[in-house]
Amino acid sequence: MRTTVNRVLLALTGLVLLALGVSVLIGGLDLQRHWNFTMPSSWPFDGPKDVLLTKHDRTRYRGDGWWWPVVIAALGVLFVAALWWLLAQARTRRLRQLRIDSGDAQGALVRGRAVEHVLGAESEAFEGVEWANASLVGRRGGPQARMVLGLAPHATPVDVVAALDASVLERARTSAGLAELPAEARLRAVRHRARRVS
Repeated sequence: MRTTVNRVLLALTGLVLLALGVSVLIGGLDLQRHWNFTMPSSWPFDGPKDVLLTKHDRTRYRGDGWWWPVVIAALGVLFVAALWWLLAQARTRRLRQLRIDSGDAQGALVRGRAVEHVLGAESEAFEGVEWANASLVGRRGGPQARMVLGLAPHATPVDVVAALDASVLERARTSAGLAELPAEARLRAVRHRARRVS
């Protein structure tokens, strides 16, 4: 979700900046007259000496009672939206610690990154898996694993997923004392350069 929102925000910001840059470039370089084309009558720049906002446009609403409250409210909304976006970048859904059953009725905490490292290393040991990344999300008592595996061209995805479930995830479930460890695995093909044969 966060990645999608980031991409949409970046795309919209890029489109706005691109449109503004093109309009300034066309007006600043006087391309309308040099290349003999016309722009719509609402186009903000008609030549190199035009400005985006005239003095009349900048001072038109200052005397009205609603002007400053609207400006302050709009800036406040922008500030809150930017602050929310910044905090959303810092917040992570990764599980920092995993609670395991230690047999003494108190339990123990294991670092989530340690479990992720083991899951990735054991996955890379399989034939056909060139690299693997793992992350744990969810709650301490009910974690979920998300894995991304880079498969070699000769690997069989069905065999890799079956081995992952029967070996790596089963060992993680057993060692952590979990009743279940739901997992989502994404498989990606690893591209190799063609080799020259002489």
